[in-house]
Amino acid sequence: MCQPFTAVDDLLSSRKFGAGNSMSAFIACLVVTAVLLLTKYGVIRTKNKGVLKPDQFQDFILQKKIAISHNVAIYRFQLPAPDSILGLPIGQHISIGADIKQPDGSTKEIVRSYTPITGDDQPGHFDILLKTYPQGNISQYMASLPIGQSIRVRGPKGAFNYTPNMVRSFGMIAGGTGITPMLQILNAIARGRATGDKTEAHLVFANVAADDILLKKELEQLAQDPKIHVHYVLNQPPKDWKGGVGFITETMIKVSVFISTSDLIQSYKVAH
Repeated sequence: MCQPFTAVDDLLSSRKFGAGNSMSAFIACLVVTAVLLLTKYGVIRTKNKGVLKPDQFQDFILQKKIAISHNVAIYRFQLPAPDSILGLPIGQHISIGADIKQPDGSTKEIVRSYTPITGDDQPGHFDILLKTYPQGNISQYMASLPIGQSIRVRGPKGAFNYTPNMVRSFGMIAGGTGITPMLQILNAIARGRATGDKTEAHLVFANVAADDILLKKELEQLAQDPKIHVHYVLNQPPKDWKGGVGFITETMIKVSVFISTSDLIQSYKVAH
């Protein structure tokens, strides 16, 4: 059995090998030792394993809050190490749980599902985009959570798993914070261009007013890709608005999203 060398003097001594050991065994152990040392000191990088556990909640510390509007913020949570990743498959989401005090004085565990807006290409943390609702159990809890305190997270969840070129084109419909699962897939498509992902995407994104369009800067950057198309719809548009107006209609879907081809996925996600 090969035992890796632990010091230079081990290499120079015969303690690891008896007279019967062959030169091939010596070389094999030398190679193993070299790989272990190179990995230890970062010359060879191993693929990080995600920290998520599907059947167990884990605590993650709130590192930062980034206000987007009066009731929307990005919550950044710290992972165990600077090179740690969630290990969340593209197209899936996480569960956030908290013990919430109820009006009758009792405490109840509330669990809600969210899609991070960061991916495994951004190690060390993960970001959640969240709108605070007056009656929202988890959203109110998160809004009041002090920096340095933790939340409980479990995952991955979901049956869908995006892989490059799985279809020729995606059709997407989103509203409000429902943009997060769409952004997750769009970012994956954009990152995959360098390795041959040719997927096309058509997103219709509905909001009440222009100020309600979340992550518009990120979406506009993605839309610079000639195969990623973002169509905005506003219920209360400003003057000279050139996008869609009112509620999403069948005509809007046909013009901006629907392509009647059997190998396409029309993924409709309407959430506010």
